[in-house]
Amino acid sequence: MAKKRKIDDDDLSGPALIKETSRRIRLARTHWDAHRNGIARLERERALKLYNRLSKMEKEQIPQVLRVWLRYRSEKYFGDHRTPPGKKGRK
Repeated sequence: MAKKRKIDDDDLSGPALIKETSRRIRLARTHWDAHRNGIARLERERALKLYNRLSKMEKEQIPQVLRVWLRYRSEKYFGDHRTPPGKKGRK
């Protein structure tokens, strides 16, 4: 069986970029719901990076539920006012 070719995030555009952004947001939400916070943070950052590349019209094609989670609800938990992970007196 042929090896699947991985497309770099920088090469994505148009519908492929919208689809990958939605997939990343869903993946981040899934990890968040499963209490895997570290990987949820990582996927959210990746999704946000892709989301910021979208035009205004393209952003409207992302389902509203995903946009709300990415921009507003998740800021409550991932915002700059939060203590970064791994800083609780661990040695």
